[in-house]
Amino acid sequence: MSGSLPREFVELMAIVRGYQRSRAVTVAAELGIADLLSSGPRGVADLAAETSADASSLYRLLRALAAAGVLTEHPDRQFGLSAMGEFLRQDHPLSLAAAARMFGADYQWRAWGALGHSVETGENAAVHVLGTDVWEYRRQHPEHSEVFDAAMRTLSAADNPGVLAAHDFGRYRLVADIGGGTGAVLAAVLAAHPGSRGILFDQAHVVANAEVVLRDAGVADRAAVVPGDFFDRVPEGADAYLLVRILHDWEDADAVRILRNVRAAMTPDAVLVIVDSVLGPPNEDPLAKFLDLMMLVSAGGRERTEEEWRALLADGGLEFVAAQRATATRHVIEARPMRVVGRSR
Repeated sequence: MSGSLPREFVELMAIVRGYQRSRAVTVAAELGIADLLSSGPRGVADLAAETSADASSLYRLLRALAAAGVLTEHPDRQFGLSAMGEFLRQDHPLSLAAAARMFGADYQWRAWGALGHSVETGENAAVHVLGTDVWEYRRQHPEHSEVFDAAMRTLSAADNPGVLAAHDFGRYRLVADIGGGTGAVLAAVLAAHPGSRGILFDQAHVVANAEVVLRDAGVADRAAVVPGDFFDRVPEGADAYLLVRILHDWEDADAVRILRNVRAAMTPDAVLVIVDSVLGPPNEDPLAKFLDLMMLVSAGGRERTEEEWRALLADGGLEFVAAQRATATRHVIEARPMRVVGRSR
């Protein structure tokens, strides 16, 4: 050891204490610190007065974040934004403020605290601690639903360039985004392909907030907003159906129900485009595999290997065609209706 700790010890300790940094970023996002620093450095006393925080405790939070590279500490207890901290500004096009608040929200915190329960029983931790699933919980708490929608818009904005590069959406006349939230992905697809039209399909309380997203992208005149539930039915007649970060939210039985409803709406020549993770081999792909743990404790679903995707699609009446990596954690999976070969007479 030569007087120093082994690298593996240091790395493991960083993992053990990782929640501390996450929680600190969440509190800073909840206080809106990055927005208050958007015009330049400010003193702790000033920030404490604006946020109704205890100045001494706030200083301890901010200096820790500065040491971690999120902020920059200047003389006389002044703080400014680092290049990393800029992404906590709510007006940044790739703002992570909502994501920090969502992942660090109390209901998520409680669900992760019950990870052991999920591992021991196979049950969803969120249902165990909240008494309902996260979807119903957010419906009952609109403030969390708004944060979730904002976080999904940022994650979509981060993924969209890779997704658009991995798949040619320009060949489709009509694209239906199933469970498409407030329309961030569909807006990007239509903006990139002026000759295409779209259908945005999601629950009524979700798509109620889509008009501004579609309008700001300049595609509202080419997008029909249709409320509904993909467990009941989905719109018919599209050339391509999109499921973006949907199926990983559900265990296989529910995922197959969604796929069968999509398959029922598809023509024989239609295409299904899934944006989700395809898990890598053993000892690799930690981002996707920890995302899988998040599905275990929060949404209740799972990430899948290519073999598992092939089996799931087949159960839904669809055939796996190809998977193309789009981002560090996302693949674009293409599937088509399974061909039924009739017997010759």
